Amino acid sequence: MIASQITWNPSEGIDLGFFVIRYYSLMFVIAFTIGWYLMKRIYNRENVSQEKLDSIFIYTVIATLIGARLGHVLFYQTELLWEDPLAVILPIQTQPEFSFTGFRGLASHGAAIAVIIAMYFYAKNVLKKHVLWVLDRIVMPVAIGGVFVRLGNFFNSEMIGKPTNGDYGVIFAKYGETFARHPGQLYEAAGYVIVFIILMLVYWKTEKRKQTGFIFGLFLTLLWSVRFIVEYIKVEQVTGREDWVLGLNTGQLLSIPFIIAGIYFMFFYTPKHKTTV
Repeated sequence: MIASQITWNPSEGIDLGFFVIRYYSLMFVIAFTIGWYLMKRIYNRENVSQEKLDSIFIYTVIATLIGARLGHVLFYQTELLWEDPLAVILPIQTQPEFSFTGFRGLASHGAAIAVIIAMYFYAKNVLKKHVLWVLDRIVMPVAIGGVFVRLGNFFNSEMIGKPTNGDYGVIFAKYGETFARHPGQLYEAAGYVIVFIILMLVYWKTEKRKQTGFIFGLFLTLLWSVRFIVEYIKVEQVTGREDWVLGLNTGQLLSIPFIIAGIYFMFFYTPKHKTTV
């Protein structure tokens, strides 16, 4: 049997001499750039003014970064609130010594909540459409963006998987280990690629895009189901929470409400007012 292990030990980023571009930050830039391009295509199809495209970009970027960071602190690292409060809102750490850490410690659940809230205000104040009109369309850029975020996690050797107990997997040299683990980040990224493809096909090739809330619900159901499943082979992000409640960890528990909401919007939601499509 041919061994299929790889040793993963990348640099922290691209060293420009005077500044290091961290891979995680670079993945975010790529994600937002692709997202902007996709929304431009969608707005062209829907005959929405391109002037409103810049606004949604700003709303999304700010909501993602703030929501993801606060979500991480509240759900996974609450002690930062009193141990290193500046690290809660800035890409730095001051304890035990000052250093620039880049965008580390971001929770997708927090980002999801913040983006939904931001889209409500964007739809109301800028687009003048129902919030679900926006959510049905922005989930496609969000899905592909999730792919690059997980690639960033892989570069940082974060959110690692459990040992494979075999001669396959990834040896994360960052931790000084000699055994292979599941590359949970790559599994999740692959799942998000599939989610993205399904969403694109539904929007561009079917009439389901005219059913208010359906694509948004499909996104919630598929993406958080991927997260729920992959959590089974990932190391818990908070020590002691691997089997926190009913054998589920934090990531799985936080995913359940999103999945339920997705099913509701797909099969049970009925708009009170006609939404422009």
